[in-house]
Amino acid sequence: MALEQILSVSGKSGLYKLVGQMKNGIIVESIGDDKRFPVHGSAKVSALEEISIYTETEEVPLNDVFKKIYDKEKGKQVLSHKEDAKKVKSYFESILPDYDKDRVYASDMAKVLRWYNILIEFDAYDPNEAEEAEVVEESKSEESDTKKEGTKTTAKKTAAKKKATPKAKAAPKKSASTKVSTPRKAGGTQRGS
Repeated sequence: MALEQILSVSGKSGLYKLVGQMKNGIIVESIGDDKRFPVHGSAKVSALEEISIYTETEEVPLNDVFKKIYDKEKGKQVLSHKEDAKKVKSYFESILPDYDKDRVYASDMAKVLRWYNILIEFDAYDPNEAEEAEVVEESKSEESDTKKEGTKTTAKKTAAKKKATPKAKAAPKKSASTKVSTPRKAGGTQRGS
């Protein structure tokens, strides 16, 4: 499952997938127990694809962090998010050594590990699938750019043709009826016309 379809909902533990929309929110389904519930527009919802981890130089997308964990653990689960904060920090530092120590807290690290374990436990993460989705997205973007360029070229050719061909003057239209209407009086309806 692609990370853009997996959501984190504030105030709720776990991960969810989007299954529908309502007038004032969305309907999500819990990954694992398949329970569905509405999430109203006032709740903060984030797609995992949109989440990044601060480092000393840049922001690293969560998917890249998951790939590093996946490679290190060979597709298996990692230590529990409930472990001692020192163990969680030590493990996270082995994955992302240059994380920003002022902005990334132990709770954030534990959350990343918890999310990763949920995805692995329920077979909802495949780093190869994420790479394929990126390649498809890039090709769609390139295709869109090519179409835009083609549209601009076609528009220029059409404009050039319009300038090159003189417009024929339209013949004056002849009216089918020669009935003359009488002017209306102000302030009421006109009778007898």
